[in-house]
Amino acid sequence: MPATTEDVLKALSAIVDPATGKSVVEAGMVQGLVLKGGNVGFAIEVPPERGRAAEPLRQACEEAVARVPGVLSVSAVLTAHQETRQQVPAPHVGHPQHAPQRMGISGVESVIAVASGKGGVGKSTVAVNLALALSQLGMKVGLLDADIYGPSVPRLLGINEKPVSDGHKLQPIEKFGLKTMSIGFLVGEESPLVWRGPMVQSALTQMMNDVAWAPLDVLVLDMPPGTGDAQLTIAQRVPLKGAVIVSTPQDIALIDARKGLQMFRKTHVPVLGIVENMSVFVCPHCGEASHIFGHGGARETAEQLDAPFLGEIPLVPAIRETSDAGTPIVALAPQSTEAQAFLSLAKQVAEKIAAPQRPAPRIVIE
Repeated sequence: MPATTEDVLKALSAIVDPATGKSVVEAGMVQGLVLKGGNVGFAIEVPPERGRAAEPLRQACEEAVARVPGVLSVSAVLTAHQETRQQVPAPHVGHPQHAPQRMGISGVESVIAVASGKGGVGKSTVAVNLALALSQLGMKVGLLDADIYGPSVPRLLGINEKPVSDGHKLQPIEKFGLKTMSIGFLVGEESPLVWRGPMVQSALTQMMNDVAWAPLDVLVLDMPPGTGDAQLTIAQRVPLKGAVIVSTPQDIALIDARKGLQMFRKTHVPVLGIVENMSVFVCPHCGEASHIFGHGGARETAEQLDAPFLGEIPLVPAIRETSDAGTPIVALAPQSTEAQAFLSLAKQVAEKIAAPQRPAPRIVIE
């Protein structure tokens, strides 16, 4: 018999929070409960002053749910919620001495972010194919889907299985030679996550630190679009070797790409460069090239912002079709012209993360 939400809540009702003397359910500490196919996800919310001291409580909740018949996997995150917005400290984006300490990910040599200022520019497709291309260069590569609200990696890699835990860490799912993790592995494609910012930040932290990534030469983060809490959490707390900015040639996309680039510079993360996705449409029947979204905008923007230009990815049906089928073009047809565009991008990225990075331009926020 599959487990039900009632079964999960009943198990959690047996866990008493020592600080309140009430069960975590009675105290309203269980948030964002999701149950899909025997895979359970939820957050345990505690006051900010308790912080990581409440980790034993989180573990007890996770273990209790894991014992429920029909439960296949459990992912519980710990969140600390501020009661009022005025209590939340302003993010540190000025001088690096004021920034939160960046902690490395055990067994991971380099971490890079693939980001965009807005959605719909093909960022996830670029991230997946970049990771595969880096793997083809002989590197041990991981791919973390950091887009909690709109995870794309399960579809792009055709992954339907659920991750398991060895009792200490969650085991990443391997596909096409990549170690991968996504909240989408635990939640159905049509199941929305109605989580507040602190819950998202905790989930991201645990997917980075509580997953058995090691050993990796590089971990590619498929970032959520925009410049909000999730992006700032990663930029400030992960020692990113650099960021790749994805944009289409359109002016509206380039405006947001500039914002994404400036966010990384403000948090002192090196920008590895800008890549122009959907650069040119090549008709599969006649071979005629058409610049549907314009052309050269990303290159011009890179020059204006003193950032490297990493190349152009064409807009061709093969990339879309293979992505929708869960067999990315670099994995399915690595010798194709389309795949070679990603391989060229990967070679540049590999060279940049291997070389000493020049400091990001200092931007002090008044």
